[in-house]
Amino acid sequence: MHHRLFAALGALALAACATPAEAPPAPATPAPLANYEATGLLAKTLPELSDALIRREITSAQLTQAYLDRIAAIDDAGPRLQAVLVTNPDALAQARASDARRAAGQTLGPLDGLPILLKDNIETLDPMATTAGSLALKDNVTGRDSPLAANLRAGGAVILGKTNLSQWANFRSNQSLSGWSSVGGQVRNPHMLDRNPCGSSSGTGAAIAASLAAGGIGTETNGSIICPSNVNGLVGFKPTVGVISQDGIIPISPSQDTAGPMTKTVLGAALLMNAIDTGDTDYAAALAPDALKGVRVGVLRTAQGSNPDVLARFNAALDVMEAQGAELVEITEFNLPDGFFPASLLVLEYEFKASLNAYLASAAPAVTARTLTDLIAFNDAQADTELALFGQDLFTGSDRLGPLTDKAYLDALSLVQAATRENGIDKLLADHNVAVLVSPSGPVAPRVDPVNGDVWPEWAGAGWAPAIAGYPHLTVPAGEVHGIPLGVSFFGARSADAAILAYGYAYEQASQMRPVPRYLTGAEDRPEIAAAMGK
Repeated sequence: MHHRLFAALGALALAACATPAEAPPAPATPAPLANYEATGLLAKTLPELSDALIRREITSAQLTQAYLDRIAAIDDAGPRLQAVLVTNPDALAQARASDARRAAGQTLGPLDGLPILLKDNIETLDPMATTAGSLALKDNVTGRDSPLAANLRAGGAVILGKTNLSQWANFRSNQSLSGWSSVGGQVRNPHMLDRNPCGSSSGTGAAIAASLAAGGIGTETNGSIICPSNVNGLVGFKPTVGVISQDGIIPISPSQDTAGPMTKTVLGAALLMNAIDTGDTDYAAALAPDALKGVRVGVLRTAQGSNPDVLARFNAALDVMEAQGAELVEITEFNLPDGFFPASLLVLEYEFKASLNAYLASAAPAVTARTLTDLIAFNDAQADTELALFGQDLFTGSDRLGPLTDKAYLDALSLVQAATRENGIDKLLADHNVAVLVSPSGPVAPRVDPVNGDVWPEWAGAGWAPAIAGYPHLTVPAGEVHGIPLGVSFFGARSADAAILAYGYAYEQASQMRPVPRYLTGAEDRPEIAAAMGK
């Protein structure tokens, strides 16, 4: 969630399109620092690791131990990514059980034996707290699986641990710092350690990019899967709201919340979707390298921003789509009603209070904070740790609001859903006769700024639209700018999840633009930047 961007996003959504830019020549690639870059099987993708287990090239126990060792080496030490909050004490036992099933010819599917990390707002029955990054929930060991975790477990996945996140999924203050929590500190972006890992699924994004697990699960209300995937060079998929059960996940907004996969490849995301969605859709089977052939693709020029580097990579991605047989349709208007962004925030504030109070009522018995009011008091009492970097204005603003029967809430919800659904995405698809909309996934990540909080450049992308509509949204790597990853977004109609994944897969297979993390300390580790800065 990035609430300071609401006004800027409103202006961007109505802005005229910028002039397309030519892609610049690629600068020299610096060597990775120390020996942090993953090698061998740890550098592989989720589908490749699944195949390695099938071919008996490695056991699940060996793979799990290798990830645990890597977490100790580069997350707890070395560059100290601080992406993983806790590892599961039962992970190796789960891995050995998977190996026993495989030896007996009783594997449970392609995820059997693969270590998976979950964002720490998702409950599992393992002996790990679910904290949302807050010390108020440090004892929230519920002993119950969320349906999502249960589905992963039923597929044989090893629950490797929990990832750090923007505290309370970035819904505590308008001045928040993405990737920071009082439990885990600041997540670091493995591509460039001083750059914002985005949020709120910051830890999952950094961990999977750094090869700390085979795959990961994040959650999104508005941008919290897409943005960290974008800046960490990953595939991130936000499904249609309601496809994945949100039970057992610490909430913000029932009308927008969803969990989703964060992986190195679209096929990896599809395999995770097959596990966590218990419906009839086979997302992996729907993937095809020619899925873009003959497809009309709506190009959201109104959401591309004006950064020439972002424009160059976006236009290069469009060239790849066109070469794959897509028919590109330029879209230069996306009109929104007055008061749209303030109304969208009001909806979240209302829903946060109601849904969080309901969650806290069922938290583990050791948790003393049972309402949002209790959390505010806890933060005030523990201000040196909880409020060390920013306040809790979103908490207090939400707590002042009434029930979900208030006319103000109902009117705001109606306005924002109509604007992004029938008068938004649905209208754009119909008016331009396109099957999917594409845009940049976000801007170039700025530096982490603990003094000012998140300070983002002009926004690029329109991820707020599928987030508020509850529609599917996929980001796929589209290259990098001076070592900082960028992605391209695909989004469309409600329940078009399999098609969106297929379009992204076709682009990915033709482009192969996923960058490898180099663990640079800053931009001046890049030779082209150092040469310019050192004169």
